[in-house]
Amino acid sequence: MVGVGRIGVLGGTFDPIHYGHLAAAEEARAKLSLREVIFVVAGLPPHKLDEEITSAEHRYAMVELAIASNPHFSASRIDIDRPGPSYTVDTIALLRQKWTEEIYFIMGMDSLMEIDTWHQPQRLIQLCRLVAVERPSFTPDLERLEAAMPGITARTEIIEMPQMEISSTDLQRRVREGLPIKYQVPPEVEEYIYQHRLYLEKAKEVKGPCS
Repeated sequence: MVGVGRIGVLGGTFDPIHYGHLAAAEEARAKLSLREVIFVVAGLPPHKLDEEITSAEHRYAMVELAIASNPHFSASRIDIDRPGPSYTVDTIALLRQKWTEEIYFIMGMDSLMEIDTWHQPQRLIQLCRLVAVERPSFTPDLERLEAAMPGITARTEIIEMPQMEISSTDLQRRVREGLPIKYQVPPEVEEYIYQHRLYLEKAKEVKGPCS
């Protein structure tokens, strides 16, 4: 059966989720025959402790709205409902307790190039396979990465996806400036943002220890 034995995980702040996230998840699902892609919403992102981020409940609600039409997508509160910073290695370890299937962690190529600075990166690549989504505008230095983390390239799948330069940070700016975000986020997410007046004034999340 197609997809049996493989689960994709796409983690992120999703502030807000947009079509770039959805396209990357669907491309990985199709090309790697993933049974399901789980969107894990970060509760307290360690790399954004000094930034203002939208409440986790709002971000999770937007993810649920965005993925509702795709039966292969689901959302997880695993990082929201546990205390402390949302380290990817801890998230994957918890998911491994739930599923015996192989986990494919989906990320941007730029994130892959920084993975050696993450919390316990060697343990992470033993717990899951990595999926790096290539972008035409970014040139990776895989030799440097392999030198920093021997064996990582053998644990990594690289996939191309349709060119789609959308940024959550830019979407926040556009909302603040009164510019349209239509066709960059699903209609349900656009409506939610305006209904709850997100990104006009943002409250800070509770801060925790750094990575």
